[in-house]
Formats: sequence, structure tokens, C-alpha cells
Amino acid sequence: MALTESDLLNAGDDGLVELFGGSRAGDVPRGPLEGTGIVRWGGGRLARPLARLVRLAVWRGKVFDPEGYLSNRMTPFDVLAVLAQVYKGPSLLDERECIVIDYSRTSLVARAVRDEMRQIEEGLYLGVVWLYGCRVGWFALRVPEVDRTLPGAGEATAG
Repeated sequence: MALTESDLLNAGDDGLVELFGGSRAGDVPRGPLEGTGIVRWGGGRLARPLARLVRLAVWRGKVFDPEGYLSNRMTPFDVLAVLAQVYKGPSLLDERECIVIDYSRTSLVARAVRDEMRQIEEGLYLGVVWLYGCRVGWFALRVPEVDRTLPGAGEATAG
């Protein structure tokens, strides 16, 4: 059975550490991905309403550029902001390969932030957020579903 963002919101910090540690880096995605912020504490009781609030007001996901960069999708208007470099490297969590999202050379606002992610299923990534080298949160990114009722459905699109 496929994992969902709801499963991740209910997993709690220990469950997310285990899932992240048991996953491979996977391919660096391209284009826009839908995001879900996940708090480290409180499990589904607090995680679900906080994820909803973050999605409505602050962060909606990321857009990956094939040239090794990304922008975050901010606010309900999908403003692209907070640029980062993207590359594969060792995770701070377990030193195994992951997809690193490095803000240190591209953003004044997020200079102390480092995101790492691994593909946990086809089209679904689990990410960990580091601030000054301390693990402070999690996020999920999902490749949007293709609407197969539209002309040209199933074709790769850049976005």
C-alpha cells in the first residue's frame, strides 16, 4: 500500500528517522512539487493542523530546475523565493547519500538552513530540515498527479 502525506504526519519523529534511514536518495526531481511541512513533535495531533496552516500561509512546495537549483513556492500566490543549490551528498543524519538542498551560498534569509531528502516512493520524497546543524523539522514533497483527462496527458511537462 502506498504511503501518503497523512501517514508521514502520523509517523512521529522516530518513525520519520527510520523511514528516511531506510530509503535511498533517488533521482533529483524536476519541476514543481507539492509540499507538506511536518513538525518533529506531537505526532498527528499537532502535525496535521500545523501542516495545514503552513501550506495556507507560508510554504507550498519547491520547484526544481534541471541546472541544479530550486526555488521555494511561498505564500498562497506561489511566489518563487529562497533559492538553493541542489546536489547529492552525505546526509547529516546517517552519512548515506541523499539529495542536499543547500541554501548557504544562495540565500541570506536561509543561509543556516540545509534540507536533505530521499525518495521514499515513486513520486514521494521525505525531507529533513537542519538549522545550524540541528534537526528542526521534516517535509514531504510529492510530484503532482497528471490529469489524464486533459489533451496530451501523460506527457512530461516543465513547470
